[in-house]
Amino acid sequence: MPLFSAPSFAPGQVLTTCKLGLGQMLSWGSAFYLPAILAGAMGESLGIPPSRIFAAFSVALLMMALTGPVAGRLIDRWGGRPLLMATNLLFALGLVLLSQVQTQVQLFAVWLLLGLAMGAGLYEAAFATSVRLYGKAARGSIVGITLFGGFASTLSWPLTTWLLHGWGWREACQVWAGVQLLVLLPLHASLPRAPARAGADAVVPPTGLPAAAPAAALRGQWLSLVLLALTFAAIWFIGTSMMSHLPRLLMVSGASATAAVAAAALVGPAQVASRIADYAFLRRAHPLWSARIAVTAYPLAALLLAVFGAPGAWAYALAFGLGNGIMTVVIGTLPLAMFGAQGYGQRQGLLMVPARMTQASAPFLFGLALEQWQLGALWVLMLAASMAATALWCLRPKQV
Repeated sequence: MPLFSAPSFAPGQVLTTCKLGLGQMLSWGSAFYLPAILAGAMGESLGIPPSRIFAAFSVALLMMALTGPVAGRLIDRWGGRPLLMATNLLFALGLVLLSQVQTQVQLFAVWLLLGLAMGAGLYEAAFATSVRLYGKAARGSIVGITLFGGFASTLSWPLTTWLLHGWGWREACQVWAGVQLLVLLPLHASLPRAPARAGADAVVPPTGLPAAAPAAALRGQWLSLVLLALTFAAIWFIGTSMMSHLPRLLMVSGASATAAVAAAALVGPAQVASRIADYAFLRRAHPLWSARIAVTAYPLAALLLAVFGAPGAWAYALAFGLGNGIMTVVIGTLPLAMFGAQGYGQRQGLLMVPARMTQASAPFLFGLALEQWQLGALWVLMLAASMAATALWCLRPKQV
């Protein structure tokens, strides 16, 4: 089995990883996870159904897809520090404007701005920042960043709920804007500057190969890119569907509302535990093997819920969390292992475009399936997991 060695951390790498991880935890919480808590109150205040809030959020997710490749290319050239600082300003501006919206047009316009900030400031940007600083040694940093990110909903949902009930949804948005300006902007300003690189102005092929690479090698790389993009799209569809509908799915299986929420709360800790286990036991293995193992958790979880119903709700949440936790890391580490650090940011942005598209459609499509087929909606997840597994087994564990 090919090895993807885990070199020692470079000086300052642990501190940088902690800064990027904390930034991700608070940035996800201040934007991506807001609608789950605030949609009802926002809709009531604006006189529109909550579904309209999620429609605006879906527009933001589409903007994320368009922003990713451009943001990645900027990080490849200049490093992540200036871009992440700019996204803190965009997040803050967007959140302040969100707290002032009065019409649907304003609502959609503000979420477009927040989508721009999310596309340039969430996981892929943090991964690319780490790779720009540390090259192939960034695998450990990517794992560390996702460990922090795994607690984003655990922190943000209770805090946003407290702010909502204590002051209101507009004030909650303003508080999160303050977090972006007063906490994250100085935090990202303290990140190390990316070292200058020879030929930074040269055009880097998205595969990371030299421009004169043989045609056969280029075809092989493009096939791998397509398979990776298909895998990531399927995985993000599953993950976003569950983040939107997991408690409801568990209630459809027969679990009470209290039990469904309690079981769903296990996902976060399970994700963090799986990331720690992956790094502890599989850090020297090629990330492709981690992905192949992790993807089996999705159909296993569906089978447990389908067979056992409500008693299987806890097992479903745990199995889903374990698989999803590793796959979030793999999204960052697998392209690095297969194609190297050169052009990582732009390539990662391109790989994630289909994933962001499916992410934008997942809440609506899986919600419709759940409404029409009840527990039979698990077949949609099984199909997506099968597509991902097939693509992963078609890949070969290349290493550069």
